[in-house]
Amino acid sequence: MCGFLTHKKRSRKVDFKELASIIELNSHTKNKAGVDENGQIFSRWMEALGYSVVRHRREHIGDHLHFTSPKKTGKKVLLLGHLDTVFPKGTFEAFGEDEDWIYGPGVCDMKGGNYIALSALRAIHQRYGTIGNIDMLLVSDEETGSDDSKHLTVELSKKYDVCLVFEAAGANNEIVIGRKGVGTIFLNFEGRAAHAGNKYTEGSNANLAAAHMLIALTELTNLEAGTTVNAGKMSGGIGANTISPKAQLVAEFRFTCSAEKERVISAIDHLVANPSVPGVNITVSGGLQRDVMESTEGQQQLLTEIENVIGYSLPTEKRGGVSDANTASSVGTPTLDGFGPFGDGDHTIGERACKKSFNNRIRDVTKILAHFNAA
Repeated sequence: MCGFLTHKKRSRKVDFKELASIIELNSHTKNKAGVDENGQIFSRWMEALGYSVVRHRREHIGDHLHFTSPKKTGKKVLLLGHLDTVFPKGTFEAFGEDEDWIYGPGVCDMKGGNYIALSALRAIHQRYGTIGNIDMLLVSDEETGSDDSKHLTVELSKKYDVCLVFEAAGANNEIVIGRKGVGTIFLNFEGRAAHAGNKYTEGSNANLAAAHMLIALTELTNLEAGTTVNAGKMSGGIGANTISPKAQLVAEFRFTCSAEKERVISAIDHLVANPSVPGVNITVSGGLQRDVMESTEGQQQLLTEIENVIGYSLPTEKRGGVSDANTASSVGTPTLDGFGPFGDGDHTIGERACKKSFNNRIRDVTKILAHFNAA
């Protein structure tokens, strides 16, 4: 048993055959054709509910899809998800199930989450005959950092009063109220080559400068504040008999608040401007990938409103991993994440999702969206 908490009466069981049709469809981020086919299937499902589709076409990645509904008075709600998965063709494409779990690429991250949103919208459409003020954005590149789609997410999120994100739930029905921000930097060190025996003092060792930088970056970590800096990749040099003329570092930093973000970025700028080895020049590229998702008063008010609708208190958690909730919340839109199913093994061939969690999430999300639809 997957142990997902149940509240009140049990909902009708979900038939997973329809979900299996998109789980078995490879939609690796770099497989544009597969991502677009997944989007086309989802578009047909949404159009059957009266949605219009705004397609943001892309040449090298899948198209981003914005499903829009008629607008009326009341809060405007954005449902946010992604179409892509992490598995290349031929690596993990099957769907399976047993009594308690479904298995396959995207069952919890996040085709399963998208399907929960769809199922709730279907229930509302069946009950009311129409849906208004509730739109949905499905992007195509979340698993590679949303480098393209984050600009669209920022632009659109500003137009909404509420954003609900359908990444996986916690094991005990938790929703996500905070996520670390993340940045990735690429450091290039240009030194001066020299013979390590005959001309040692004439060289400027790029490897040595990179080594000092690795240590200095790591020392920016502050675990008490939830800040980590990891120089995860390092390369450089020609051979043992040559003073290294070039080296490279790739580093990632994660943070839980804006003050820590600014501290780390400022320290990196200082380190780059002051190389530890004379004669070595450092250039840096990359930077902030996703800003921090912090708890806000508006988010707490949204959570309270939702809990009043569903009739019980939702447990909450903060996560070190990022999602597009970081981006939506960065513009001030009250955002809650984790409305997908509970699952584990995501980003591995053991990915699975709890069947019971689908039933519970669809029931609650239906109540939430019906509240905004009727408001």
